[in-house]
Amino acid sequence: MKLENKLIKKINFSLIIVVLMICIMGIVMIASATHSLGYERYIRTQISSIIMGFIAIIIILFIDYNVLAKLYMPIYIFSNLLLVSVLLFGAGADSWGANRWIRIGGFQFQPSDFAKIGIIICLAKVIDDHKDSIHKLSTITKILLFAGLPMALIARQPDLGTTMAFGFFTLGMIFIAGLKYKHIFITAIIGMFSVPLAWLTFLKDYQKDRILTFLNPDLDPMGKGYHAIQSRLAVGNGMIFGKGLFRGTQSQFGFLPEKHTDFIFSVLAEELGFAGVSVLILLYIIMLVKCINIAMDAKDDFGAYIVTGATFMLAFHIFSNIGMTIGLMPVTGKPLPFVSYGGTFMLSNMMALGLILNVNMRRDKINF
Repeated sequence: MKLENKLIKKINFSLIIVVLMICIMGIVMIASATHSLGYERYIRTQISSIIMGFIAIIIILFIDYNVLAKLYMPIYIFSNLLLVSVLLFGAGADSWGANRWIRIGGFQFQPSDFAKIGIIICLAKVIDDHKDSIHKLSTITKILLFAGLPMALIARQPDLGTTMAFGFFTLGMIFIAGLKYKHIFITAIIGMFSVPLAWLTFLKDYQKDRILTFLNPDLDPMGKGYHAIQSRLAVGNGMIFGKGLFRGTQSQFGFLPEKHTDFIFSVLAEELGFAGVSVLILLYIIMLVKCINIAMDAKDDFGAYIVTGATFMLAFHIFSNIGMTIGLMPVTGKPLPFVSYGGTFMLSNMMALGLILNVNMRRDKINF
């Protein structure tokens, strides 16, 4: 396989640079967050994950994304089999309270991270095939059922945060496909009435506790509300310019849990303050705007839907993580894209970026 020179020239290097800058901020903050834990091994792992991510991007760029449309059903089946394997052989309940990981020897990964990428591709194909009848109830039902199977498998693990991510990018893709506002309104009403049913039927006790402590962390300040309280203290301590790298009291003295993964934003806010937070958020905004522009410039609807799904997925993780750390959303255990420590999460986000770059690179290419 060979990339044509004219395609290489169309790679959006400015988007890559923005993401690389975010990754560098992540490496710096991980070094600070794990300073007392022997940060060298964390930094080596994170840098290795980033390098593997860029290798994945290069591999994805070699594949014309339209080829993926022809393989959407095998991709869909494989993605769901990954999720079924978690229910059968999953691990992690002892450490994280839910079996979300697959362990093979000394290696472990979270299949739902990769399933997100596969389902985005499959949904883009299904929506593209039915875009002319997107307003029909039968079409919407088919699409929602198509997305509903992997969502149900993830909810069964249970993993509320990833289930919400699936719902977010699914509705986003349908909306971009031209769903009428009245249908969105009806869906919202149904969702509101479904909340009590979900509370009584689907949510586990610990998930209910997370929502209750999100509404009032002081209900259990030394237990289930501890994460939220310590995170807000860290964010508030940062003020304008922060306490300085390696000088955060909440992070360096061990008060802030999961400080290099789920609550890395809290470390950044405490040590670099509002100034550092503003830089990171600005980089995220630039990244998302570039992704939106790529979706608008895509040469076909299938490509536009892929980019839309990947962008909604990244946006959800950014908003949910930052919202979680400052008390605007319940603690869902979702890391911060390109910043938090973690191999499979970094790799899946890089794969999403690869798909976006793939669509952009072939925006003017005509297939014969």
